[in-house]
Amino acid sequence: MIVAGQGPPVVLAHGYGVSLLEWNLVAEALRARGRRVIVFDQRGHEGSTLGHDGAGSRAMAGDYAAVLEHFDVQDGVLVGHSMGGFVAIRALLDHPRLAPRLRGLVLFATWAGRIYDGAPQNRLQIPLLESGLLQRWARTRTGGVLFGAMQSGKRPSPAMIAVYREVFLRQNHRPLLPILRAFAREDRYPRLADVRVPSIVMVGSADRSTPPIHSRRLAAGIPGARLITVPDAGHMLNWEGCDALVEAVTSFPSASPSQTPGQN
Repeated sequence: MIVAGQGPPVVLAHGYGVSLLEWNLVAEALRARGRRVIVFDQRGHEGSTLGHDGAGSRAMAGDYAAVLEHFDVQDGVLVGHSMGGFVAIRALLDHPRLAPRLRGLVLFATWAGRIYDGAPQNRLQIPLLESGLLQRWARTRTGGVLFGAMQSGKRPSPAMIAVYREVFLRQNHRPLLPILRAFAREDRYPRLADVRVPSIVMVGSADRSTPPIHSRRLAAGIPGARLITVPDAGHMLNWEGCDALVEAVTSFPSASPSQTPGQN
């Protein structure tokens, strides 16, 4: 857990198999723009334990509620990348008391379930990840480069791929299988109208893990949501689309004194 900066709070929730390190560039840029940044390792990832409830979406959604309440987030923005966005949707549906704490929600290269829809790459990489074959392949020199490139956009960065691969391979993926399986088995698209926070949906045009079809569904289902597409970016939008994300986060207007945070 890292908390840095002063000003309106921004809570950053990372994606599957990585850690809060993915927010290094984003967090520093937001802090420079006068935001208090709160980042945490998702349960079962890097420095966070699994707890008694394991790595399911219900338990993870409860973690979001605990973080927002522990830090008394008011007039904040919640950003969820990939798995982080998938769980953020459940958190807002399961814990409606969170909505008044937020001025905005950014769903960032993510989805609301049924992850195989329109995503042939997932039909390959998720079963391989479940079996452990993907991790073994990614540890080879060629496999590691190709695996990183699969998560990148049209102009892959060798440095970005190296950091992503290193963090991904540090994780113990076996205890994380429940959340991995939830990506395909759960479906919250029918409930998106119940998300009561002003929302921005962001996706890279070259994202193959959470392709734009999912972002279009999110933007269509959440009342008043705005869709932003980052040209040529892939699933590592936290690095490839850092500037666009910072602009999106800072675009939400502050609540007026007579208005409850998170309400229009």
